[in-house]
Amino acid sequence: MKFSVWPSYSREWSEVVSLAQWAERTGWHAMWFADHLMPHTPDDSVDNEPALEAWTVLAAIGALVPRIELTSMVSPVTIHHPVVLAKRAATVAELSGGRAVLGLGAGWQVNEHRAYGFDLDDPGPRVDRFAEAIQVIHHLLNADAPSFAGHYYNLRDAPFSPRPTRLPLLVGTGSPRMMRLTARWADRWNTWGNPTECQRRTAAFTRACTSVDRDPSSVYRCSQALVYLVDDHEDADRLRQTAPADRSLIGGVNELADLLGMYVQAGVDEFAVPDFTLGDTPQERHETYDRILTEVVAQL
Repeated sequence: MKFSVWPSYSREWSEVVSLAQWAERTGWHAMWFADHLMPHTPDDSVDNEPALEAWTVLAAIGALVPRIELTSMVSPVTIHHPVVLAKRAATVAELSGGRAVLGLGAGWQVNEHRAYGFDLDDPGPRVDRFAEAIQVIHHLLNADAPSFAGHYYNLRDAPFSPRPTRLPLLVGTGSPRMMRLTARWADRWNTWGNPTECQRRTAAFTRACTSVDRDPSSVYRCSQALVYLVDDHEDADRLRQTAPADRSLIGGVNELADLLGMYVQAGVDEFAVPDFTLGDTPQERHETYDRILTEVVAQL
């Protein structure tokens, strides 16, 4: 299983690029970056904290850092027109030597849509829009001068050049219909969750693949969870009372190694470690990433 770093979009650029350069030197597989315009809030209120724009960051990392993969997690089609998004991702793939991964989502974060005036439909129409968007992108990447007639999007003999030789489409989802769309059109599937939740969702995704005659083993699978490296058992027990149980990994280095090993058993190809729980300062986050690499990942 490959391991990737995932800095928060609220970090300063100096920390992001330093993390990418360190990750490249020490063998991490990729950098993930969330595509949001402001932080999420529990009550959907506006948040004024900084938020770096995902594709600008990925393009800059692609130019500055020579090896690691560059993954958007995930670009909402409610905000990005699929043609513009495909062109943007293809350009990052071009300048990085084919290292971009285009993560797609249907959109969900209420506060950014409300504040900036982007429509966020009810779930049914929202998935309808996503279904058209992923087809538009798929056709642009794989067909010559494609045409497409939909309710939301239309193509007419649409050129698309330069066409990247490699630009995987990734969808992060857990709902049945979105899973079927992922199985039909995407190259990669992503899900949040601890090992138990990941295994449950993997079983559902396998059924989705079967329903559209897709070989489940042909889809690259990646996952992530909140990682809490806690050496003291009592501190870990207290944390388990408050952290979201279905998407958290809590424990010392040996416990985390055991938990990550369960993702391997579940068939996960890549696991990303978000920095959201790794410390309050750049130094603390870097030290925790280093411990995860040298003391946890090394066991696998």
